[in-house]
Amino acid sequence: MSIPVIAIFDIGKTNKKLFLFDEDYHIRFEKSIQLSETKDEDGFPCEDIHLLTGWVKQSFNEVVSKPDFTIKALNVSAYGASFVHIDESGKPVTPLYNYLKPYPEALKQKFYDQYGGESEFAKTTASPVLGNLNSGMQLYWLKHQKPDIFKSIRYSLHLPEYISYLFTQNPVSGITSIGCHTNLWDFTRNQYHQWVSKEEVADKLAPVFPAYKTVTKTFGKQTISVGIGLHDSSAALIPYLAGFTESFVLLSTGTWCISLNPFNSTPLTANELEQDSLCYLSYQGNPVKASRLFAGQWHEDETLKMAAHFKVTQDSFKKVKYNVDLIKKLNSIAYQQGHFTNYTSFDEAYTHFMIDLVNRQVTSTKFVLNSDTKCIFVDGGFSHNPLYMNLLARAFPNLKVFAASVAQATAIGAAMAIHNDWNDKKNLANLVQLIAM
Repeated sequence: MSIPVIAIFDIGKTNKKLFLFDEDYHIRFEKSIQLSETKDEDGFPCEDIHLLTGWVKQSFNEVVSKPDFTIKALNVSAYGASFVHIDESGKPVTPLYNYLKPYPEALKQKFYDQYGGESEFAKTTASPVLGNLNSGMQLYWLKHQKPDIFKSIRYSLHLPEYISYLFTQNPVSGITSIGCHTNLWDFTRNQYHQWVSKEEVADKLAPVFPAYKTVTKTFGKQTISVGIGLHDSSAALIPYLAGFTESFVLLSTGTWCISLNPFNSTPLTANELEQDSLCYLSYQGNPVKASRLFAGQWHEDETLKMAAHFKVTQDSFKKVKYNVDLIKKLNSIAYQQGHFTNYTSFDEAYTHFMIDLVNRQVTSTKFVLNSDTKCIFVDGGFSHNPLYMNLLARAFPNLKVFAASVAQATAIGAAMAIHNDWNDKKNLANLVQLIAM
């Protein structure tokens, strides 16, 4: 007898994964790959959309033919701020531009001068000024600097929705992607910002849908409910919303460390926006106050340099213990990035670096806290780092701080978003495992 499952593509910047989850959200199958990057027309590194598309299709064909499983549904979680621009035939007409690619300064200035200035625009769209990380700005750039390409675009789909489109041929704009620092969404009016129509960008955007919608498609002998896809940060929040009712902040740690508070609806201030605070939209379309820190990338870059200096393995940081006496010694000294000659050991240098990183994290997280916040859940890479977790708990003595674990939270969140379309079980067990600090 075959096992009913949902297939989830979880597309990260580095790792591309496919999971099959059963009705109890246990992993029944998984595969992952790292794909080689390519370069865009300017020589800037970017995702190879053709390579990614090929892997997605091949991987799905592999699992849909497995006799041990009946695939009842399919959904996608993927990184945001990345458009796939397709023509009438559904083929990409541009590279999958990297959101870290520098944005032309003069064009950026022209945009904000035209639409009310950076500060006011940021408040309205609930996002700091981030260049290409404001993915809507990519469409403005294409219109004004590559008009022929802009004219050839039928739809601009964010990456999660593009992966879904490969299976449905039904173009949609998912609310979690649109509401994620895109410069497209007016949070004060809960609709597209006026510039979207004025610049004829609205014609390139597919109809907006909440993330719990599905499309029924047939593949061989299997009828499958296909979700429209979710931005990964919004997907990662879903298991926590399903498991807890008291007010919490989720600190999702990876390349970006993002503090998400679904219980804080206060408007963003100018200062918060300047400090990389923003709003997401949940899979149900509700605002989620958030703040971002590029801490995961800083950690990777700094520890690589540090390991090379002290001639230790790159993963030596995993063995560094929480040393109260050393922390007291280093606490009053400013950390200087990339300067390791003043330290007697890797452990000392790494501890000092982590003090600095966690201090920055505390500042970032405080932007989303409110008086009702009871606890902080930390998931992702840093949740497994005892030094990071103990420093964070020390910094928030009045809150309960937990190392939280959901096996593949973004993927499970994408599955939960369309639970009713594939899973007959009504009472979901709490999938979040907690370790108190």
